[in-house]
Amino acid sequence: MPTLDDILEQIGEFDRFQKQTFFVLCLLSAAFTPVYVGVVFFGFIPEHRCFSPGVAELSQRCGWSLEEQLNHTVPEWDGHGAGFGSRCRRYEVDWNATGISCTDPLGSLVGNRSTVPLGPCRDGWVYDSPGTSLVTEFNLVCEDSWKLDLFQSCVNIGFFIGSISIGYIADRFGRKCCLLNTILANVVCGILLVFMPTYVWIVILRFLQGLVSKGCWTAGYILVTEVVGPKYRRMVGILYQMAFSVGLLVFDGIAYAIPHWRWLQLTVTLPSCFLLLYYWCLPESPRWLISQGKNDKAMKIISDMAKKNRKKMPSHFEGIKFEEEDGGKQSPSFIDLVRTPQMRRNTLILMYNWFTSSVLYQGLIMHMGLAAGNMYLDFLYSALVEFPAAFIIIVTIDRVGRRYPWAVANLVAGASCLVVALVPEDMHWLRVIASCIGRMGITMAFEMVCFVNTELYPTYIRNLGVMVCSSLCDVGGIIVPFIVYRLVEIWHDLPLIVFSVLGLVAGGLVLLLPETKGRVLPETVEDVENFHGQSTPKAKKIYFHIQTSEV
Repeated sequence: MPTLDDILEQIGEFDRFQKQTFFVLCLLSAAFTPVYVGVVFFGFIPEHRCFSPGVAELSQRCGWSLEEQLNHTVPEWDGHGAGFGSRCRRYEVDWNATGISCTDPLGSLVGNRSTVPLGPCRDGWVYDSPGTSLVTEFNLVCEDSWKLDLFQSCVNIGFFIGSISIGYIADRFGRKCCLLNTILANVVCGILLVFMPTYVWIVILRFLQGLVSKGCWTAGYILVTEVVGPKYRRMVGILYQMAFSVGLLVFDGIAYAIPHWRWLQLTVTLPSCFLLLYYWCLPESPRWLISQGKNDKAMKIISDMAKKNRKKMPSHFEGIKFEEEDGGKQSPSFIDLVRTPQMRRNTLILMYNWFTSSVLYQGLIMHMGLAAGNMYLDFLYSALVEFPAAFIIIVTIDRVGRRYPWAVANLVAGASCLVVALVPEDMHWLRVIASCIGRMGITMAFEMVCFVNTELYPTYIRNLGVMVCSSLCDVGGIIVPFIVYRLVEIWHDLPLIVFSVLGLVAGGLVLLLPETKGRVLPETVEDVENFHGQSTPKAKKIYFHIQTSEV
C-alpha cells in the first residue's frame, strides 16, 4: 500500500507549495525572538546610583567633573560604581547646607569622613543610560531587583503551562487553528503591554504572552515538518530554528535603534499582525487530518499541493481513500507518552535533554558574563555562534544520522565546561576557546533535540509529545539563574562542574534512543515500538485504497 510519503515523492517533497509554507512559518519563528529573549533589552540594568537632593547644584557651583562629583558624593565609589554601597546606599547628609567645602565636602559637613552614616535611596536613583527599560521606569534595583527576576520567571512559567495546554489544542483541533488563535492572543497581549502603567499588569501580560507564544512556535515547527517529505524534514527543521537566529540579529538591531522599551515592544509586536494572514495562505497538516479521519480535507490539500507544485497527480492516486489501521481517528492522551516501553524511554530521555540544553545554553551565557561589556555586541556574538552550529548539523546529519552527532554535541559541551573549570585563570585564551566550543556544542544539541523529538512520536500525539518534553526546557530556564548565581558564591567555576555532569549524562542517554535517519514519520505507537528492530523504514498504518469505477 502506498504511504503519504510515497504521494509526496510523486507530487513534490519540497517544491513550491512546501517552500511557500516554509517561508511564511519562518516569519513566525523569527517573530518569537522578542518574547523569548526580550528581557535582555526590555529589562536591561544600566549603571545607577542614589539620587541625592542638592548634589547637582553643589557640583555646578564647585565646577566638578562627573568623576569628581561621584568621588565626593557616592559611597564606596571606585571609578566604576560596581559595589552594592555605591548603587544602593547614599550619605545621610544635607547637600543643600551652606558653607560646604568644594575640596572636602563631607569633611566640612561631619568632620570625620569614616563616620558618615549611610541610608537607602529614599529619593530614587540616577541611571547612566540614554534610554529606558523596565528597570529604570519602575526602579527594579537594590531591594526590588527580585522583581525583574519575577518578570522573566513569569514568562517561563507561561512557557511551561502553554507547552502542555497549547500542545493538546494543536493535536485536538489542528495545527492551523492553534497557530491563528495563539498569534492573535500574542499580538493583543503585546500591544496591551505597551500601555500598561503598573508593574503588576505588565507581569500578568508577560505571563499570558509566554502562555501562548512558545506553543505557537512549536506548532509551527510541527506543521513545517509534516508537509515535506522525509528527505527534507531535517533540513526545514534546522532552517526553521535558524530563522529564530535571524530574528535575534534583527531584534538586536531594532533594540540598538530604539533604546526605549515601550516603543521597542510596540515596534516588534505590530509586524506580528500580518501573521494573521496565515488564515488564507497556510494549509492544515494533511498528516494531522489523516490521523483524525478527515479524509476528504486531506485529499483536497494533497490535490492543491500537486497543482501548486505543477505536478500531475498519478492516475492511480486520484481516487485514493484514507483508512486508519484501527478504523477511526485517534485522540491524543498524556498516558500514551509513557504507556509502552519505547515510548516511555523516548519521553524520559527527551525530557532530560530538553532540560539540559536549556540549562547549559543559558547558563554558559550567564557565566561568561556577556552583559559585562557592550550589551548589543554581546548579544550579537551570542546570536552569530548559532549559524555555524546549524551548518555543522546540516553537513553531518545525513552522513552519520541524528543520534551520534547529537550525542557528541552534548559530550563536547560537557567536556568543554570541565576544561574551562580546570584551566587556570591566567590561561584566559584557552578558557575563552573552550567556552566558545562548549557554546557551539550545546547550540547544536538544542537544535537537534527539537527536530528529533518530532521524529520519535506518532502523528496523532506528535505535537503533544513535543510540548510536554520541551516543557522541561522552561523548568531549566527558571532554575538556571539559581545554579549560576548561588553556586558561584561557593566557587566561581562550580556551576561549570554542574553543567559538565549534565552534558556528559545527556550525551550518554542520547545513545539509547533509536536512529531516525531516513525513516518515515511514525503514525502509530506500534511504529515507535518497532523502531529499534527495523533496518528499513516500516510502512505506515495509514493506507491509501484506490477506488476504481466500473466501465
